[in-house]
Amino acid sequence: MTTTDTKLTIKTIVKAIKDEERNLRQKYPILSYQNALGLTILLLSFSALVGLGVLYYLAIIPAWLCVVLAAVVTSISHELEHDLIHKQYFSKFPIVHNFMMLVVWLMRPNTINPWYRRQIHLHHHKVSGTEQDLEERLVGNGIKNPFLRFLVIVDGLLGLVFNSARFKKEIKDFSFSRVFNAGFPITTAYFIVLYSVVIFHLVNFIVPIEGMMPAWAMSTMNVFEFLMITLVLPNIIRSSSLNFVTSSMHYYGGVNNVFEQTHVLTSRLFAPFHLFCFNFGKTHTIHHFVPNQPFYLRQAISAKILKVMKEHGVRFNDFASIKNANFYSK
Repeated sequence: MTTTDTKLTIKTIVKAIKDEERNLRQKYPILSYQNALGLTILLLSFSALVGLGVLYYLAIIPAWLCVVLAAVVTSISHELEHDLIHKQYFSKFPIVHNFMMLVVWLMRPNTINPWYRRQIHLHHHKVSGTEQDLEERLVGNGIKNPFLRFLVIVDGLLGLVFNSARFKKEIKDFSFSRVFNAGFPITTAYFIVLYSVVIFHLVNFIVPIEGMMPAWAMSTMNVFEFLMITLVLPNIIRSSSLNFVTSSMHYYGGVNNVFEQTHVLTSRLFAPFHLFCFNFGKTHTIHHFVPNQPFYLRQAISAKILKVMKEHGVRFNDFASIKNANFYSK
């Protein structure tokens, strides 16, 4: 495909996406209330997360069910944060907009703050598929070593620590402290809870210390274990699923334009992961062509748009690239 052909193809796909969105908005006038819809979805998902915590605390639902359902709920908050980064809600009302940004961060405490993530995400759209794409490289894109890739996907902090020297050499203006500090104080608290519980149970397994700990320490550990079930483990599942999907569908190397930045993941092999990242692999390519679009519209038009994309040569389920560290092969 020549450069001219690629540009025409991109324009055709973008037009199809915008036309389908326009049709949907005309058919459902409620979609014009975009601010209200975004805030309503946020409040409902936050209430659902709190409600699941209450049900678990009262022993009405078991721990495993709380973890699974909370992971699904927090995946909605990620989509909302993504929209907020692109200022889809209350862009002219900073108090409400920043309130929403704070709430989605509280629901997803294992991520850097959304204000800093806005910087690296908008940069991601400019340099997607290159070594300068910090956002995708932070979640495993372009890593060949399967062990290191798994580590980065599951634990963002350890991934940052292990990759910081490489990022320093390859990514312009990369700063470990800037990324690390972007997690203070919410992400910092998350990792304190996570590692405290893990270390406590490892030590207690080897040398029983539970009976030797003061009452305040055990009370703190009980709170931490409650947070593990209601917030930490759900977000480990959510973020691991998302990181696996996004690092599989974004290309790294050989990319020259938006057409080559991603492929679409529709394989049933990814269905369990899509459950916890709100169908990300099937719809995110649409976002690369038209970034300023609420996530629920992207979901609604995806069935028709994916057919258009396939007709115009957008790749689907390019597993060869995943095996080759996400390289876009001509």
